[in-house]
Amino acid sequence: MKTRAIICFLGLMALSGLAIAEDKFGIPAVTMVTQPDGSGRYTVTIQILAIMSMLTILPTLIIMMTSFTRIIVVFAILRQALGLQQTPSNQILLGLALFLSMFIMMPVFKVMNETAIQPYINEQIKPLEALDKAVIPLREFMLAQIREDDLALFVRLSGEKDIQSAQETPLHILIPAFVTSELKTAFQMGFMLFIPFLIIDLVVASVLMAMGMMMLSPIIISLPFKIMLFVLVDGWAMVIGTLAASYGF
Repeated sequence: MKTRAIICFLGLMALSGLAIAEDKFGIPAVTMVTQPDGSGRYTVTIQILAIMSMLTILPTLIIMMTSFTRIIVVFAILRQALGLQQTPSNQILLGLALFLSMFIMMPVFKVMNETAIQPYINEQIKPLEALDKAVIPLREFMLAQIREDDLALFVRLSGEKDIQSAQETPLHILIPAFVTSELKTAFQMGFMLFIPFLIIDLVVASVLMAMGMMMLSPIIISLPFKIMLFVLVDGWAMVIGTLAASYGF
């Protein structure tokens, strides 16, 4: 009851604030224009408010619907395999993952811009139509990366029986299936990255045990060798190239 009272109070305060703004500054806060075809269109003020509200969930959309998840997980496993706790720092890894995601997703973003964003800016299509067209390239991108087993799992869990093909899968089923597939692929790539560094750790630990140096941590000795190996094989270029190639580049 308290929560409902607070929500109602905040709603009344917001409405009163909009009314005051409209009376004082002449801003049409809540106005809907009826189109010739019978549909309605809200004022720019409400559209801007909706866009600003969407910005709050934009980070989640970037993480869940793009290549960001796979990239950041692989980078985190790579840092753990090297034995480096804070180098590169989280900010560097996040920045690199973000810009690499932008590079990988750029063809999708171009299609979204041409088919949805630019027509909406030029007032050729309505907001809901622009949203539907913007989702199509993202849907195709996610479907290309989703494993059939993961998609079938979430379709079964949802209880949806009217889905005849993958193209008909709604977003609330498609997104978790995509994230699950991305995590599986990231862990597979991380496993392959871990093997050579694990071999170095085993060799160093065996040598130290044979020399009777049990009190010396093998990690301290193996760390320079792992870094040297990673640098000699141009590890960053290999990892980034493999990540980009996994999306068809």
